[in-house]
Amino acid sequence: MTDILPGWLRSIGKVVISIFITMFGLLLMTFIISRLLPADPVLAIVSDHASAEAIAAAREKLGLNHPIPIQFALYIWDVLRGDLGTSLRTNQPVLEDLARVFPATFELATWGIVIGIVIGVPAGVLGAVRKDSWIDNVIRFVGLVGYSMPIFWLGIMGLLIFYAKLDWLPGPGRLDFGYEDMVTPITGIMTIDTLLQGDTEMFRNAVSHLILPASLLGYFSLAYISRMTRSLMLSQLRQEYVLTARVKGVPERRIVWKHAMGNVLVPLLTVIALSYGTLLEGSVLTETVFTWRGLGLYITDSIFGQDLPAVMGGTIVVGFVYILINTLTDALYRFLDPRAK
Repeated sequence: MTDILPGWLRSIGKVVISIFITMFGLLLMTFIISRLLPADPVLAIVSDHASAEAIAAAREKLGLNHPIPIQFALYIWDVLRGDLGTSLRTNQPVLEDLARVFPATFELATWGIVIGIVIGVPAGVLGAVRKDSWIDNVIRFVGLVGYSMPIFWLGIMGLLIFYAKLDWLPGPGRLDFGYEDMVTPITGIMTIDTLLQGDTEMFRNAVSHLILPASLLGYFSLAYISRMTRSLMLSQLRQEYVLTARVKGVPERRIVWKHAMGNVLVPLLTVIALSYGTLLEGSVLTETVFTWRGLGLYITDSIFGQDLPAVMGGTIVVGFVYILINTLTDALYRFLDPRAK
């Protein structure tokens, strides 16, 4: 039967089945962990001194009065319908809360990974080409500092130096206090929404608030990206095809950026995808330091508030983001390297 179907259709079918199985496993693990937590979501709705009738009504509302298999089946059905429950803190549907906070994390993480790629990849290549030189040592040291230093400490130091001391950049938040209620949320991405409103002053203000946290995340990601790029490039520069190209007189720049980088690009794509996934997961400490109301801060506040529906919904979104990034990465593999087909 599979021989009758076109190859592209079989590939799509495999991807869909893989996503379905992975999402099912994610939902199963999320459900199990939620039932193993010591926190009782019923107590978040009613007080400790509530009557037995009120507690029973709350358990029925949350579906906790059914056997565990039935609870899981109902949970799967709700997720398939796009119902992630109602937040116990905000009294809003969790899906609406996540749709409100995720664009902030997406904006911050995207600019962070752009900085990491633009600086980290050339730095890693330069370190490999100039192996053991002073340039290589400086690049490795800068990367080691970014990879080892606590990111919350770097954020605090950045605020103390560039905001409190030098007054070059604004403080925490996505906008100055006076602008916060003046932006009409369209996409949730502040730099885009301010541009859509045609307000260049608010756009500049949004960009200025983005510089410091995005640079911090960019530094964190470029430390990892440059390190892996250097390692991958060193491995390729030792290959026989590089020696052959040098003997034939091929320019060094062409050898490095076309031949060696062509073979480095596919594994490097995995490194970048994982780094981007980590940033999209919600850089909790960065969002906390800069009061950046994104996904990471939302999940953290939900954990401390024992808001089980919000925690489970946020976990599902994080897992789905990783699955989506991995799927897109696999598709890019096939595009960049025909051997992957």
